[in-house]
Amino acid sequence: MNQTLSETGSLKPIKTIERINSLDVIRGIALLGILLMNINGMGLPFSYSDPTIAGGADGLNLKVWIVNNMLFEGTMRGLFTLLFGAGVILLTSRLEKNGAGITTADIYYRRILLLLLFGIINVYVLLWNGDILYPYALFGLMLFPFRNASVKKLFLVAGILISVGILWDISDYHNKLRIQKEGTEIQALKEQEKVLSKKQEETLGEWEKIKIKHSPEEVAEEIEKMHQSYFKVMLAKVKENQFMQTWFPYRIWPWDILSFMLIGMAFFKLRIFHGERTPLFYLIMMITGYLVGLSINFMETRMVLASNFDAVTIYKADQTYQIGRLFTTMGHVGLFMLFIKSGILNILQKSLAAVGTMALSNYLTHSIVTSIIFYGDGFSMYGKLQRYELYYIVAGIWIFQLIVSPIWLKYFLYGPAEWIWRSLTYQKMQAFRIKSETTKIKLSVI
Repeated sequence: MNQTLSETGSLKPIKTIERINSLDVIRGIALLGILLMNINGMGLPFSYSDPTIAGGADGLNLKVWIVNNMLFEGTMRGLFTLLFGAGVILLTSRLEKNGAGITTADIYYRRILLLLLFGIINVYVLLWNGDILYPYALFGLMLFPFRNASVKKLFLVAGILISVGILWDISDYHNKLRIQKEGTEIQALKEQEKVLSKKQEETLGEWEKIKIKHSPEEVAEEIEKMHQSYFKVMLAKVKENQFMQTWFPYRIWPWDILSFMLIGMAFFKLRIFHGERTPLFYLIMMITGYLVGLSINFMETRMVLASNFDAVTIYKADQTYQIGRLFTTMGHVGLFMLFIKSGILNILQKSLAAVGTMALSNYLTHSIVTSIIFYGDGFSMYGKLQRYELYYIVAGIWIFQLIVSPIWLKYFLYGPAEWIWRSLTYQKMQAFRIKSETTKIKLSVI
């Protein structure tokens, strides 16, 4: 939200500065791409990573899982997170440049706290327990002190975070290996009718939890829960929501989200997202990213498939997850920037930019639409579709948003959620409809 200090001392928007089109296009791609992965958690029980539990694990269903695991797992979220970090620099630098001073922090933190509220609403009201807004806000609170950091420092801190995450993943795998070894030995003792110690019983219990997948009865029970009324579904999701908003921010999100936010800030300072680098730069970025990232992803995917989705093998594959995800995301950045600089499919690029401009509204729409489709007060389709059939829904949402978003922005300055967010951030009702004399004016909104 680009602002200038008026003679009265209040912040007002500068209406003549254009948005950075490349940011909007990539944000639109990332927003639509996130749904490729989210739809599995929205429409199927317990089977996001393991298709053998529900949704089908052969034929087209397995091919869909493989493509997602190779190309999109974590990378669309990665793109979106990079852009969030870039947006922090865009917002704060423009505010400070235009004389906002300490008010920059006031606006920034109010904006982030409101995003936290949007995240809570998305989780508990719109029923999407895989929400990304809450952790974005949580770690967004930590970004303000980094806005003036050098590119070198941003990469250094991001690198340290990612390294800690990798080391933790390695530790988790070796811990599971130990439990597997000890559990197998204790199970043999039990079969020989030996008396087990309390410690052995506990280890055996840990091993049983790791190796045993959700049973058909558990899957059926979960599906039945999601076919109940809205309030019953809401209550049924509370435990999972609390897990996602407590354990995940501690164990997963610092190296998954905060690191990419810092890299996004560095990329913005390097003008990578502005499209100002040469085509050769983006080509090298794409080739290097895909060569390393897809090689790692292929190794992980083959390993998991060969084990028939064995739990310990999944932990083994996760040891290199952050590296594969990072490089594949870099490949995506290079590819999409080349796409933008080429100017091809201009109508599609404009539609994607509109989707990206309304990213918050469109993201919340995903939760609303899928809640209606999958849960009890809607069409109760949760658990009824095969994995590949979920993508009919994805395609429908994509088409709808690619058509409606540019039409909406012909008449309104922002998406509805963006307008609410902006008005609450600046504690003043913002203009919403486009007046005839300002039809061609674009507000610089992050």
